[in-house]
Amino acid sequence: MTRMRRKKGFTKSKHLQKARWTSKRTKDQDQIHDDLKPENAEKIKHQKRDDELPGLGQFYCIHCARYFINQEHLDKHIASKLHRRRAKQAEAEPYTQRDAEAAAGMGAPEKAI
Repeated sequence: MTRMRRKKGFTKSKHLQKARWTSKRTKDQDQIHDDLKPENAEKIKHQKRDDELPGLGQFYCIHCARYFINQEHLDKHIASKLHRRRAKQAEAEPYTQRDAEAAAGMGAPEKAI
């Protein structure tokens, strides 16, 4: 009788699955929409240098919430289809809790007379 081969991957370890799922998580659309406001966009564009970030944190795409290593890669990204799609999504007004309640038929409560 031979020994069965052990399965590879993250099939049973929940902590490894969660790490894998959340490792590449980006900002949500409502957070990006807040970043695009003029007062927040200026702060993001003129950040201090950070040794931990790619390109020292100087080359950042606000629409996609991504850092790049140099201006050449940022320009290449801006010309890409992915960036154009994210920019179009960011222009739209994000859904609010009020919209979600209205869609569920819960609406705003009527005032008692």
